[in-house]
Amino acid sequence: MAGKDNRSFSALAKEELVRLPLGKTCCMLSEISALTQTSGHLSFRGGGWVSASYRVENAGCARRLFQLLKKRLNVAPTLHFAQSPRLGGRRICVLTLGPQDTRILLTALHMAETDEEGQLHLKRTVLRHPQTRQCCRRAFFRGAFLGAGTVTHPEKEYHLEWRAEDERLTQTLERLLKKSEMPFHSYERRGKEVIYLKDAQQVSDMLALMGAGRSVMEMENIRIQKQLRSAATRATNCDEYNSERMLDAGQRQAEVIRRLSLKQGLYTLPPALREVARLRIENPDLSLTELGSMLSPPAGKSAVNHRLRRLMALAGELEKEETEKEELEKNEGEEKDG
Repeated sequence: MAGKDNRSFSALAKEELVRLPLGKTCCMLSEISALTQTSGHLSFRGGGWVSASYRVENAGCARRLFQLLKKRLNVAPTLHFAQSPRLGGRRICVLTLGPQDTRILLTALHMAETDEEGQLHLKRTVLRHPQTRQCCRRAFFRGAFLGAGTVTHPEKEYHLEWRAEDERLTQTLERLLKKSEMPFHSYERRGKEVIYLKDAQQVSDMLALMGAGRSVMEMENIRIQKQLRSAATRATNCDEYNSERMLDAGQRQAEVIRRLSLKQGLYTLPPALREVARLRIENPDLSLTELGSMLSPPAGKSAVNHRLRRLMALAGELEKEETEKEELEKNEGEEKDG
């Protein structure tokens, strides 16, 4: 039997995403663009040459990024591992591009251009790759999630977020979320902007948009289980409330019938009422249906309820007569005294 997978829901979702097909050339460039914004770094060296590197937390993401760069741009980064102080000394994957491959990357992302003499000139330090197609927006969300995103296990809460390292990534994500008609929220955490989705349906829609179909199914299963547990809890609480009401009503009926018995005796009642009265005194905790099954012959719930109502009415009439009699005697006594 296979052991339980102890990885987080976020890690499993990312593992699913890194195994997706690379897609069309425009989508590959969008995903590279997102990973460059979330995980890329530029190093400027002597002689004017530039080197690009990527620092990613898991091997699956590093493998996908390598495949994207190789297939879309025909560049081959070198891979090595380093310790990350920010992640508590955890080992991370570092992919590095040489000067020539960096030139190809920056040109593709519209960050640099080459003049007639073959010299590279940086046009901007932030990439410029418009995501006009829906498929490209999906790829960008996926790349940004792989590089700087997390999703909370749906058993705990519904929460998916991207942690933006700079304002330009924040602006890009907000623009694309609005284009995708996806409501979002943002706040600042440790000086960094966090963009997040909170509603269960929004989180599910985003996972589906990025291509994490298996994670969506797992989330929906958990949502159904939570709804069933919630419904069962409500039903149990309702049953307990109804049971308490039934017990209280049975106790009150038994007390009223006892007073009626003391005042005029149950033998004065018609046989049908007398039998129900006796059973209710002896069984104040039974339901109307259970009382009916003990009658001879058995009677239904409505019949038992009708007989008990007659008993309550008789007891009420008797108490009213006694009250009126006491008032009359009191008045007559006051007149004699006067």
